[in-house]
Amino acid sequence: MHDIKLIREDAAAFDAGLARRGILPLSPELLAIDEERRAALAKQQELQARRNAVSKQIGEAKRAKQETTALEAEGAGIRGEIEALEADAPRLDALLRDQLAKIPNLLDASVPEGKDEADNKAEKLWGTPRACSFTPRQHFELGEALGLMDFAGAAKLAGSRFTVLKGALARLERALGQFMLDVHTGEHGYSETVVPLLVNEAAAFGTGQLPKFAEDLFITTDGRYLIPTAEVSLTNLVAGEILPAAALPMRVTALTPCFRSEAGSAGRDVRGMLRQHQFTKVELVSITTPEESWAEHERMTRCAEVILERLNLPYRRMLLCAGDTGFGAAKTYDLEVWMPGQGTYREISSCSNTLAFQARRMNARFRPAEGKPEFVHTLNGSGVAVGRALIAVLENYQNEDGSITVPEVLRPYMGGLETITAG
Repeated sequence: MHDIKLIREDAAAFDAGLARRGILPLSPELLAIDEERRAALAKQQELQARRNAVSKQIGEAKRAKQETTALEAEGAGIRGEIEALEADAPRLDALLRDQLAKIPNLLDASVPEGKDEADNKAEKLWGTPRACSFTPRQHFELGEALGLMDFAGAAKLAGSRFTVLKGALARLERALGQFMLDVHTGEHGYSETVVPLLVNEAAAFGTGQLPKFAEDLFITTDGRYLIPTAEVSLTNLVAGEILPAAALPMRVTALTPCFRSEAGSAGRDVRGMLRQHQFTKVELVSITTPEESWAEHERMTRCAEVILERLNLPYRRMLLCAGDTGFGAAKTYDLEVWMPGQGTYREISSCSNTLAFQARRMNARFRPAEGKPEFVHTLNGSGVAVGRALIAVLENYQNEDGSITVPEVLRPYMGGLETITAG
């Protein structure tokens, strides 16, 4: 959410920021609504002052036993005008809020120009893709051949874009999630949190899922939303709060199922587990002061990278360009993991700094040592997507006979199992 005061102070800079996202100038429309609101408020205050003066005159006239009919008529007319303005004020407030809520965050100056993912900037390359003496297979070919990945059974239960994992693959997914949580809580200072998988409209609005991405959410019959990411629940823990500065940075993590309708992805990644309606993810959320947020962004991204390095999965860090940066983010790093079966890198983590964009929507603030409360900065990142990590392990650790070597760091979570075989 944007601050109309800041737009009022420098409309040209605001429109220039939106232009980087390919959005036409919006300040004239916003400022017109704002001017109408401010004019109505000024008129209301003027009328209130006049009503007070008339009331005083009526009192003086009555004490002097003078005629008050005209003054009383004037007072009644003023009262009617004030009531009309008061009745219209919520409409103007809601109109401005609705318009501001639809506008994406402004980008940080370090974000490169560009239209789409082709213009993203590779900032780091880690690991060397394995040279296979055989043609590597994709994860769904491996999983089905093992008899441990069942798409037909999932479709019978729920339709397309669902998967049933069995036996060792089900345990492998659980192992990945537990491993990630242990690293982030034991080494990276995140506090493990169990959060609701259903949230109300205010929570979905607070992190920017509403109104922009309403079609990508699953809604229940009682008006609650299944979370598309634990970011929604974790970040909204500070909604409406004024935190002591000493409590920051606040770092929390959760391992949850996530639910997305994938409304805009028809025909994309229809095979396998890459784009599912239900998937598991470890989410990282940080709440910081404005002074700390950029350092925290680098730190959070590094925390996600450690997971991939411990799993010995080759990856690259991409700085998203202006046209590919998400709605709420001022800057985003994507981590893309190497997928031998596909012969390409695919996103497995996205770490974003939203600055005060979400905090303003949630009214989440902190109290500095001196001065008035300020909005916190919020950051979120995948630490990482468990389903995609499972895919990456299958493809990177596959053997020619179709078996899967279990990464060493996961073996303690797998009861010592070293190789996953059919059956």
